[in-house]
Amino acid sequence: MIRYIYGLILSFVLLNASAQNKTPEQFLGHPLGSKFSFHYQVVDYFKIIAAQNPNQVKAVQYGSTNEGRPLMVFIVASPENFARLEEIRLDHIKSTKNQSVKTDDKTPAIAWLSYNVHGNEAVSSETSMKVIYELLNKNNRSMQEVLKNTIIIIDPCINPDGRDRYVQWYNRIQNEVSDVTPFALEHNEPWPGGRFNHYLFDLNRDWAWQTQKETQERIVFYNQWMPHLHADFHEMGPNRSYYFPPAAKPFHQDITKWQREFNEILGANCRKYFDQNNWTYFSKKEYDLFYPSYGDTWPTYNGAIGMTYEQGGGGRAGLAIERPDENDTLTLKSRIEHHYVTSVATLETVSTNKDKMVSEFNSFYGNAVQKPIGTFKTYLIKAQGNEERVRSFTEWLSKQGFEYGIAGKNLAVKGTELTTLTDQNVKMESNDLLITAYQPKSNLLKILFETKPVLEDSITYDITSWGISYLYGIKTFGLKEKYVPAAYQPEKIENKIPAATPYAYIAKWNSVNDAVFLSELLKRKILVRSSNIPFETNKMTFEAGTLIITKKGNYVSNFDSLVTSLATKHFVKLVPVTSGGVTAGANFGSDEVVTIRPPKIVTLVGDGISPTAVGAVWHYFEQQIKYPLTLISQDKLAQLPFDQVDVLILPSGNYSNILNEKLLATLQDWVKKGGRLIVMENANDAFLNKPGFDLTKKVTTHKKDQDTFKKFGEQEREEASTTSPGSMFQVTLDATHPLSFGCSKDYFTIVRNAYNMDYLTEGWNVGYLTDTAYKAGFVGNKATEKLKNTLLMGVQEMGQGKITYLMDDPLFRGMLYNGKILFSNAVFR
Repeated sequence: MIRYIYGLILSFVLLNASAQNKTPEQFLGHPLGSKFSFHYQVVDYFKIIAAQNPNQVKAVQYGSTNEGRPLMVFIVASPENFARLEEIRLDHIKSTKNQSVKTDDKTPAIAWLSYNVHGNEAVSSETSMKVIYELLNKNNRSMQEVLKNTIIIIDPCINPDGRDRYVQWYNRIQNEVSDVTPFALEHNEPWPGGRFNHYLFDLNRDWAWQTQKETQERIVFYNQWMPHLHADFHEMGPNRSYYFPPAAKPFHQDITKWQREFNEILGANCRKYFDQNNWTYFSKKEYDLFYPSYGDTWPTYNGAIGMTYEQGGGGRAGLAIERPDENDTLTLKSRIEHHYVTSVATLETVSTNKDKMVSEFNSFYGNAVQKPIGTFKTYLIKAQGNEERVRSFTEWLSKQGFEYGIAGKNLAVKGTELTTLTDQNVKMESNDLLITAYQPKSNLLKILFETKPVLEDSITYDITSWGISYLYGIKTFGLKEKYVPAAYQPEKIENKIPAATPYAYIAKWNSVNDAVFLSELLKRKILVRSSNIPFETNKMTFEAGTLIITKKGNYVSNFDSLVTSLATKHFVKLVPVTSGGVTAGANFGSDEVVTIRPPKIVTLVGDGISPTAVGAVWHYFEQQIKYPLTLISQDKLAQLPFDQVDVLILPSGNYSNILNEKLLATLQDWVKKGGRLIVMENANDAFLNKPGFDLTKKVTTHKKDQDTFKKFGEQEREEASTTSPGSMFQVTLDATHPLSFGCSKDYFTIVRNAYNMDYLTEGWNVGYLTDTAYKAGFVGNKATEKLKNTLLMGVQEMGQGKITYLMDDPLFRGMLYNGKILFSNAVFR
């Protein structure tokens, strides 16, 4: 009812919009910064401003969240530029495609300001309301000058679901007068917090991989505008000051001279304002420009000036929090003021330098099309046997805005295999995928494809290796010659019911689509079998893990039409066979051919468990393979009706307060009766050296050396020496074990911990790192030894069930294609 009445009021205001813009305070009914606004209030304020200024503001809904909230941007321009807004956009996009476009001193720069990508960094959306008001305030001369030279795109909230999760909690529990005591309830946000989106993914690490709905929809719109600048507004811990550019090292080597210069110019303007107000700040520390999937780096690699702003505060800060070390109280009002000032400083710097920004941006894209960076001028992806991976890969290429095609002919060429960086003679086949470097986004293409990026500093904020050939598990070659691809058409999959009724349908198991197909078959109560060994039939060979769908056990009238239509829907090519006998391997009625039953799957959530680890599992089931998953709170584990559960997943987290001796005994008893326990990352610590569990750390043969004279000023680098923040390793797999079925022979993973695990003595060591497993990225010298000859993936059989130990998260950020197949094996086999 309240929301209905509010809607009526809003409609009345829109219909009676006056020439005088409402201030945020007038609209909200309270001073800005005295209370957190809900997402709908922020959006409604922007809509009112747009209605009051139809010749200067355009509202665009570019998508919606998983919870149904609108994703919106508001484009602001001077009346003169607004009148030709589409003309400006089209001319600008032509310039990115190296098409001749006339520019002059009236050509505006395009600046995009993104707020609130992390939902509980909630100052950002509050700030955005002040920014748009002041942009249209005729008395604000600085902003009126900005509008002469700049088109501004404002996204007031990238992550509405996370923001409202935080705001709803805070507004519900806050005191009438803010309690500034740091340990007060209003400064201790409950699990999972508002930082993440609905599926608990970090949207600021998803720009390159585009696993999330919000990211996919935002980048479609971003590619329609390709701004000259993208600014991303954040918060950090409440005891910190304010960070603005210049960024910290490492800078990626392909960031241009101009992009580096603008970092300095922008920092100087921010510094001027902060010095005038005696505000504290820092630059050139912590926040680097390297990992390509951030809101500053991904735009940078697309030719923009990308930067991050970080205000001290975050979810703990609330409306006000006492800071003894600063001898002050940090308020939401002051946080708004700081973000507002850097927003202004950013727009002023763009406006002042707009001619240089436009010319440098155009040069960036001219060079991309005519003189692409890097050694390789074409990328060749082998398609034979990887058709479904290639199909998924082309979908990702399209999301990024890359141009691609097929070879269209057979040719012998020389190329560099990217995972080994070895030069080889390659047979280019007509259906192989080709991606030319002579295209607008060639800089981003080169950076995402590189398998050994140059790292100028070992202290980094995130992972340091990400090569696409690693992530997708596809054989990729870099070619030094330019090849023009032919048009790509995905293979059409159409499974028809054979004239002769088949004995069974066979489906290969080597893609995520196969897991989606299996999921739907199981949901529809179709009996599915799988061969645990390779076999041959009708002169065709099939690898272990192949799915076999027999008439036997499937007594439904529409069996053939159902199975063939589902396979076609999920791009799975079926092979019908007329006999259960094979020419090599195991007949379909043998013990080596096992039944895959539809499991009841449960995963734990709650305090102590990593929200992003939970989110990766949740998203995998609901959005990727679309199989039912039951979430339960970790404090309800003891009451779980284990006899109704087939698979229990423990995402990464601290389980020391959950898994007591009694519960560990209960788990063992359940597993012995046929349960399947999947233990991920740090959750494995709860099972180390526990009776009945075959999990131990490697034994260290020498005493730890103590550096008596270590330097206080080098403690950050000393800490880095013990870590692997995200480096690429090749995993040695036991290809005969069901956990590895369908995975590429070359399995790579992103290592983010010095695991140091001993091999299982009573189980199967399915995946492990040898002393030559390292491929790329930073690994501290003290972590290196721990990552040699260490267990990554093991299976311990226990009675009729089993425990799968995953030291490494195969679902990490949804990036690893092989990891999704491996996890599917852990769940269903």
